[in-house]
Amino acid sequence: QVQLVESGGGLVQPGGSLRLSCAASGFTFSSYAMSWYRQAPGKERELVAIITSTGISGTSVDSVKGRFTISRDNAKNTVYLQMSSLKPEDTAVYYCSTYIGRYNSRYWGQGTQVTVSS
Repeated sequence: QVQLVESGGGLVQPGGSLRLSCAASGFTFSSYAMSWYRQAPGKERELVAIITSTGISGTSVDSVKGRFTISRDNAKNTVYLQMSSLKPEDTAVYYCSTYIGRYNSRYWGQGTQVTVSS
């Protein structure tokens, strides 16, 4: 079955960096776009970044442009989110996700907590 397992979250000071990883299994990883979402307390889940199967990527939240970079390693079935110059407002649970059309389903990992605080 489709599994997405995030790692790399934690507590970091403002201005610091973290790299999140999402290990995927149960589907042909190289054929599907992957995305990162986040959900802050009391807020709706929002799309942060997306990368296509061919590696075209982009961020969808203005506040992270120039600070967050999504990438993938198809040989390792892993997608990454490199986050730098972190701010307290980046504090959230970060989820990786993929939509598999043949199953008409969106899949989510369990999430990893990122807390930016001094």
